[in-house]
Amino acid sequence: IQATLYGGEIQLDVRLDPARDELELSLLERFIPLNTPVLGICRGAQLINVHLGGTLDPDIYTTHEGLKRRRTVLPRKTVDIVGDSQLYRLLGVTWCRVNSLHHQAVNEAGQGIAIVARDRDGLVQGIESREHDFLIGVQWHPEWLIFNRPQQRLIRALLDAAKQRQRNARR
Repeated sequence: IQATLYGGEIQLDVRLDPARDELELSLLERFIPLNTPVLGICRGAQLINVHLGGTLDPDIYTTHEGLKRRRTVLPRKTVDIVGDSQLYRLLGVTWCRVNSLHHQAVNEAGQGIAIVARDRDGLVQGIESREHDFLIGVQWHPEWLIFNRPQQRLIRALLDAAKQRQRNARR
């Protein structure tokens, strides 16, 4: 995500896609005010935060000296989840093992955003809105952890929230 969108320091060795940033931010601008259920995955969590005025850590490996590189689709990272959060209620666990494919991460939370999960290195792994019914972001990829029951519950919750929103819209 372009550093200019969140007041970050420009990284010269990072591949950017300004058109994608613009498209995805315009979708958030359209759907968040409508209270459309949104689950931001990895980059999506970061974009939710940036859209709501938050900042990112532009390169976790530069800013966190000694951070172990865990770029893998396998669940190799442990994440602790805040007990009084929607994410906790949906996953049904206080911690879980997740995959990791990112080099950016949420730094300062945006307006109305609560940080609800961190990995054991202290990096933000989960955010949610206190102002919307279903606006959640996770730094990992639950869609690739298909045999993991908590991750299945998260995806199911998104589908259920979307179905409920559709039913409410018909009334």
